[in-house]
Amino acid sequence: MDPSQIRNRIGRFRILVIGRANAGKTTLLQRVCNTRENPEIYNSAGKKIDATVLMASTERGLHNIENEMVFKSNPGFIFHDSRGFEAGGESEFDQVKAFIADRSKEARLRDQLHAIWYCIPMDEASRSFTSSEIKFFSQCDTGSIPVIVLFTKFDALYDESYAELKSQGASMEEAEERAPKHAEESFAIGSQLKFLYHSKEIRRPPKCHICLPNIDRDDADCGPLIE
Repeated sequence: MDPSQIRNRIGRFRILVIGRANAGKTTLLQRVCNTRENPEIYNSAGKKIDATVLMASTERGLHNIENEMVFKSNPGFIFHDSRGFEAGGESEFDQVKAFIADRSKEARLRDQLHAIWYCIPMDEASRSFTSSEIKFFSQCDTGSIPVIVLFTKFDALYDESYAELKSQGASMEEAEERAPKHAEESFAIGSQLKFLYHSKEIRRPPKCHICLPNIDRDDADCGPLIE
């Protein structure tokens, strides 16, 4: 069933968002929903949660993956946040696995997960996959739910491409113009994607990946992700 058929049958897409704390997840969701506002939060019974109560729970280290995030600007999406998963603890990982398994068993299509977005930021000094990410793609059975890796903050690679092009003799103007495409081409044949799709450590690779630059800008292009 393609996305348009799902949308026609259920009206909304339900997406689990996974990633490191600095991956820009909230900003990404705001761009997807074309807003700068924070989402409204509902519990599994559909009751809206007071923001102050939610903040107090967060400060105590509590988090419920069943909570639903909905943006007024685009209620066609329901997001679930796996915040805390990047810590690598067994309890967080088991919670994510159980949530995915439970949602896979839901009889109604509207209650199932329709996609998993795994966000990995590209602005870190070390961009190698963390143990938590390797564990997820090795041990977490997502069944028929498509997993899409989102390389957020991809524009962080542009400076490196700019410097490389300059070292090859390009002018400042030429290097600046070519840097984005050069970054994408270099990344496409780089070690990260080879590891993600072909490493023996990754037994359950994602369905695909998308590079997302400039997600902090209002004109950020989330078209490929929506498609």
